[in-house]
Amino acid sequence: MKFVKTFILTITAIMIISSCNNNKTVTAGENTSATNEIIDNIMTRTSIRQFTDQKIPADTLDSILKAGFAAPTAMNKQPWAFVVVTEREMLDSLMAVHPYSRLETATAAIVVCGDMQKAAEGDAREYWIQDCSAASENILLAAHAYGLGAVWCGVYPNNEILPHVKRVLSLPEYVIPLNIISLGYPAQSPEPKDKWNPEAVHYQKW
Repeated sequence: MKFVKTFILTITAIMIISSCNNNKTVTAGENTSATNEIIDNIMTRTSIRQFTDQKIPADTLDSILKAGFAAPTAMNKQPWAFVVVTEREMLDSLMAVHPYSRLETATAAIVVCGDMQKAAEGDAREYWIQDCSAASENILLAAHAYGLGAVWCGVYPNNEILPHVKRVLSLPEYVIPLNIISLGYPAQSPEPKDKWNPEAVHYQKW
């Protein structure tokens, strides 16, 4: 898709510019076609809970996962792990233990997990939550860019659901499932919510 190619090229360009020390100046706020498409992708993403039976190609899932891996992470710990579920029997098993997972019609799910063996130590240990949340948002945006629908279904810290999700997925003790992202081609097209609220914005001080 044209947008996906543009998105990848833009991100690659940003990474190159950031890593190179040269005299080229990047103008902040510069308005380009790629910029408009990326902002549009962010602003038009919304939760999708009903899906068609069309399967998601494996290479598309791989690209979405790569977007998750590209997320920012505290101290570059990358304390994430992803369980990709595409078999109907496994999707049904997850749905049985997570009644709000919206997996009835989903053709895939990505369970975003925190790997505590990779997490920082001490007070910084809980940064795994922010890191995995950033990866989750990247996954949602990438799914939308590929024309897919998705919805974030929380697991952690719900102790009534969490141990059952761990059991169904055979997760090691040191792995904590943060959420289940249900995926598929959308069978609905809800309008994105306008969440802009200038009253929640403060400059310099509260």
